[in-house]
Amino acid sequence: MSFLDRLLRRKSPPMIGLDVSSSSVKLVELGQTASGDYILERFATEPFEKGWITDGQIEKFDEVAGAVRKVVSKSGTRTKQVVMAMPQSSVITKKIVLPAGLREEEMELQVESEANQYIPFSIDEVSLDFCVIGPSPTSLGDVEVLIAASRKDRVQDRQGLAEAAGLTPAILDIESHASRLAMSRVIAALPNEGRDALVALFEIGADTTSLKVLRDDEQLYDRDQAFGGGQLTQLISRQYGFSFEEAEQKKLAGDLPEDYESAILAPFVDSLSQEIGRALQYFFTSTPHHKVHYVMLAGGTATLPGLKDRVTELTGFASMVVNPFDSMQLGAAVRESRLRREAASYLTACGLAMRRFVQ
Repeated sequence: MSFLDRLLRRKSPPMIGLDVSSSSVKLVELGQTASGDYILERFATEPFEKGWITDGQIEKFDEVAGAVRKVVSKSGTRTKQVVMAMPQSSVITKKIVLPAGLREEEMELQVESEANQYIPFSIDEVSLDFCVIGPSPTSLGDVEVLIAASRKDRVQDRQGLAEAAGLTPAILDIESHASRLAMSRVIAALPNEGRDALVALFEIGADTTSLKVLRDDEQLYDRDQAFGGGQLTQLISRQYGFSFEEAEQKKLAGDLPEDYESAILAPFVDSLSQEIGRALQYFFTSTPHHKVHYVMLAGGTATLPGLKDRVTELTGFASMVVNPFDSMQLGAAVRESRLRREAASYLTACGLAMRRFVQ
């Protein structure tokens, strides 16, 4: 298995997308109609206990592998080939310029030579891959090449996780690249196909929220902040005396005391909205930009009642919750009511599943 499998690959056999985060594993399987429209065949999730994965590092391998086996069984898929991803923090990426027309063997040697300058480890300790992005915009006759490298032990952890669950790893991507691929469909559905629109994407995870500002096919800005949905779970745990796992289950099931909305949820939504507003202000003060056209919210926490409207109210920018499956056909195994509730949390998993169809 290569690291990124060159990102640009021919159409391949059926593959599932498997997003392993700090709080859960999510599975998506996509198909395509004869006309090229996507079909959502299956989706499923299985939660992790706190501490099983920390900062992208698998701490409880057997437990995580068990959860992966459960999510595969729960989904009903028979597909064994899988697309997985590394956390962005575990991958070093660098764009370089090389002469056009090099044979692949020549390019590999050049990439390895260039990579030595940027990677703070011995080249023997890393898995290295690259893909040609296209002609260099600044150097006639050259091409831009994206190098990606990660420590071998991190790559082997992901590979081993798939194999322990009876799956065959086919592509190992980068989480942020997968979410951007899924976002390309969302942005294309905007007025004027989203051309020239500045889109602020907030992916709200359990512990970390990332802000990516996108315009056309370019990422202009990327910053992580230490706030997320796990803070709401901690508030519930402290307020009502539940364990963290109990609090998370009750939060997801909506099984909480009557005063939850006024005592816990409303103040948290307000606090989270203010954090989102501050993140945008930091973007404005550190770049030439002073506005965005859309604020898009992804992750399970994005669907909290009142969050979208409060973000719009505080920032003054149109805000919406991301549905990566919007306008897809739904397979017979998909429950539409559940999909409406959970779609925003499947952005990365959807992007991983889309890799099967990327040329």
